[in-house]
Amino acid sequence: MDLSQIREFVLSDANSLVDAGVDGLILENFGDVPFYPGRVPPHTIAFLTRLAAEVRSRFDVPLGINVLRNDGAAALAVAAAAGAEFIRVNVYTGARLADQGILEGQAHEIARYRKSIAPEVRIWADVAVKHSAALGERDLADEVEDTVERGLADAIIVSGAATGKPTSLHDVQAAKVAAGDAPVYIGSGATESNVRDLLAIAAGVIIGSALKRGGVVSAPVDAARVRAFVAAARR
Repeated sequence: MDLSQIREFVLSDANSLVDAGVDGLILENFGDVPFYPGRVPPHTIAFLTRLAAEVRSRFDVPLGINVLRNDGAAALAVAAAAGAEFIRVNVYTGARLADQGILEGQAHEIARYRKSIAPEVRIWADVAVKHSAALGERDLADEVEDTVERGLADAIIVSGAATGKPTSLHDVQAAKVAAGDAPVYIGSGATESNVRDLLAIAAGVIIGSALKRGGVVSAPVDAARVRAFVAAARR
């Protein structure tokens, strides 16, 4: 799609989500496959900033920015320019093996960059992020603890193996204990049928696939699915 088509797609999805009562939105360059492993091109940052600013001006809910696959500095710049509340960083500390190769943590850069341009923007950091594998054996709780205490992340995200795949409740519980006061969010696999169990442990869920038409991640948001999911979550 060209930028005007992407704009209409984004605004339509955002409107369906907010009208149905979601608590916040995340804007990301999910269509940019295959993803760059690190820095994205300048036009990606420019277009995302334009879209984020429009979403921010139209919808009065918290907005997060995620620049795939792992450009946390770009996400922070977009968030600062558009007035977003948080960023998501897939590999914030440590290193992971993904389809883009080896992705290395950026906490040393992002924490300092945030201090200089957007100290109010919160950092939500994935631990053992989906679509990746560990380079060595390490306990999840230890990774979470380091991400919060040494990486200075504000929140932790735990997900399943891939987009839409269920997140282990055991992993969520372990992360919650290790994270201390930092909230733990679930990054994949939330559905209308399991959200009750998930929210009994986690601070919230990030949901995409289950709210799309036919459950297809690239499809537009299905307003009826969103309303049903939000109702289940509220219960």
